[in-house]
Amino acid sequence: MTKKILEKDGKNFLVPFILITSCFAMWGFANDISGPLVKSFSKIFRMSVFEGSLVNVASYLGYFVMAFPAAMFIQRYTFKAGVLVGLTLFAVGVFMFLPARFIGYYYPFLLAYFILTCGLSFLETSCNPYIYCMGPEETATRRLNLAQAFNPLGAMFGMWIAMEFIQGRMNPMSTEQRVGLSELQFNALKDQDLGVLIGPYLGLGVFCLIILVLIRLQKMPKVADERAPKGIRPAMKELWQIRNYREGVLAQFFYEGAQVCCWTYIIQYGTRVFMAEGMEEKPAEMLALRYNIYAMVLFAISRFICTWLLKYIPAGRLLSILAILALSFITGVILFPDRNGVYCLVAVSGCMSLMFPTIYGIALRGVGENMKYAGAGLVMAILGASVIPPIQALIIDSDVSLMGLSAANVSFIIPLLCFIVVAVYGHKAYIRHYIMMPGKNQYA
Repeated sequence: MTKKILEKDGKNFLVPFILITSCFAMWGFANDISGPLVKSFSKIFRMSVFEGSLVNVASYLGYFVMAFPAAMFIQRYTFKAGVLVGLTLFAVGVFMFLPARFIGYYYPFLLAYFILTCGLSFLETSCNPYIYCMGPEETATRRLNLAQAFNPLGAMFGMWIAMEFIQGRMNPMSTEQRVGLSELQFNALKDQDLGVLIGPYLGLGVFCLIILVLIRLQKMPKVADERAPKGIRPAMKELWQIRNYREGVLAQFFYEGAQVCCWTYIIQYGTRVFMAEGMEEKPAEMLALRYNIYAMVLFAISRFICTWLLKYIPAGRLLSILAILALSFITGVILFPDRNGVYCLVAVSGCMSLMFPTIYGIALRGVGENMKYAGAGLVMAILGASVIPPIQALIIDSDVSLMGLSAANVSFIIPLLCFIVVAVYGHKAYIRHYIMMPGKNQYA
């Protein structure tokens, strides 16, 4: 397997692959420790769900802002240099949590999240095409799925840390009880909970620095860096003319929005269901977080299964099949008012496991020497995770009901629409690559 997917021009890329893949696990941890904290920040600062969702806005806005600067940087220098800059920005953002805690206001945390994800933007812009180039193009999507399989492992660890070391150690006082506190009591409680919240982030910063040093000391190969640099305008003009790429960026935008919606608002959704069963708010939140971890376990298992299936099923077809399954489960999330809806929401994660790296791999077909800028455009599409979840949050805050369904249920119409876009893209990619080009039977 290694010889087939991690060798190119007689060179073996196993060690660089392992080092770069460690970054996938790290940003999985960073992204998915943040999702459950939307609820935590809402409680700590006595805010609405929409205000708490600004964590997602700040987090994923960094991807959009920094993607093309990162692409221009690695176009001029190397993938390795891009990874090192990304790790540095990431560490700076993480360590900004310490002064933000002492300031005691919400917005310094949003700034820290923004800088942190500027670093992640550099990492994803560098690491994804780096992995793509570490072997033959026909196995690129399998290689990306293999590397991305370690992302949910980091994410599961992040969610477990959020549950055990943040949610589990925060003051159990409910949202309603916090609203009734005096200003002095509120500030004391807020300071205590913020101290709990930043601890895991500081540990993550130390781990980031260790990875940075290891990659800095390792001799990394220059992969696909030998071409003459091209300006961003001609590169983007060429990319815009590739229909498969344009539609891939759009599909990635909506997929990212759907993913973050499903993983962030499972806390609100599950808490409502479990409180309706008679639980207090704190135990209901903890149980909802546990189901979030179950979802991530399924996501990780499914990633390995889908990577194997890609040997036999064309990428576009498998993408469309899983998107249609996700639509079915999301329909259950909307219609079921009880635990069946929670089970459906967990099942959606099994369908999502393939989507990011597969859309990425399909969209990069035929981009040629514009690989770095093309990768940056797909990383910019992560902006969907910043734009779409606040729309769902507004529906939850509105407390609107439809045909007897709660606002939390109705709000999942948003990811349902997103998965429709992904299903259409997968089907069109399959038609374009395997029906319109029948002689080119690649499973990339």
